[in-house]
Amino acid sequence: MYQAYRFRLYPTRTQEELINQTIGCCRFVYNHFLAEWNQAYETTGKGLGYNECSKRLTALKKTLPWLKVPDSTALQNALQQLAEAFDRFFDGTANAPRFKSKKHPNPSYTAQCNYPKKGRPSIEADGHRLKLPKLGWVKFAKSRAVEGCILSATIRRNRTGKYFVSILVETEIPPLPATDKQVGVDLGLKHIVVFSTGEKIEHPQYWRRYEEKLAYWQRVMARRKPGGSNWQKARLKVAKLHEKIANCRNDFLHKWSTRLICENQVVCVEDLRVKNMQKNHKLAKGISDSAWGRFLNML
Repeated sequence: MYQAYRFRLYPTRTQEELINQTIGCCRFVYNHFLAEWNQAYETTGKGLGYNECSKRLTALKKTLPWLKVPDSTALQNALQQLAEAFDRFFDGTANAPRFKSKKHPNPSYTAQCNYPKKGRPSIEADGHRLKLPKLGWVKFAKSRAVEGCILSATIRRNRTGKYFVSILVETEIPPLPATDKQVGVDLGLKHIVVFSTGEKIEHPQYWRRYEEKLAYWQRVMARRKPGGSNWQKARLKVAKLHEKIANCRNDFLHKWSTRLICENQVVCVEDLRVKNMQKNHKLAKGISDSAWGRFLNML
């Protein structure tokens, strides 16, 4: 079974530069081969495929030596993501792949873990240090032990400039002890969760708590010249407030979803079409703040 661990990274200035360079190189490779894939499809009626892109990437590295700087598995993973995006498109489960923007709020890249016959794996944890390909040992906020066989690590930079790593492992997860309890769950706005047992959970309304402060800094940001130093300061304030709201909401939802799963053998929830309900402008803000869809995904 697959399990992911998410930690905050504390890279040095040099490591930050390499992370950002790797993100940029992965974006370039993705966009470059997306353009070639589209051109091949228009010309021949067929796409390139992952193997063909991988061959062309080897030749491209000889033309553009700076592509040899980042971890090679990260570039290969960018090609894999492109191939999977086209697979989903032709299956009818997603729209056509689009070019990645440099202004993406949460850019990332994924490095695969290699296990050589001799020596240590390319990704491993030791205390409060994490070894990553090309980066070496990076400090991270260890909140729990990483158990299992490490498969990959995804390094991500968020809007506020913080770095996080998601470590994917393959491990055996013991099942929870069986219980004879079952519960029905009704989702609402005043009470975010109402159980069939009669217990009601008040809506924390994290968005409402920070709404005035958020609106103030958004007005300040709107008055500043885009790209200027004062605009960047206001943008960072807005991003930190959004991050605060998201962290509070996720913590609340994780605690209640975990409690539901641990205490009950069967959990019944109503089938909601959240996107359709958000079309009601009077309820849209409250529904977004409730994050019903995220709560159901956690369950």
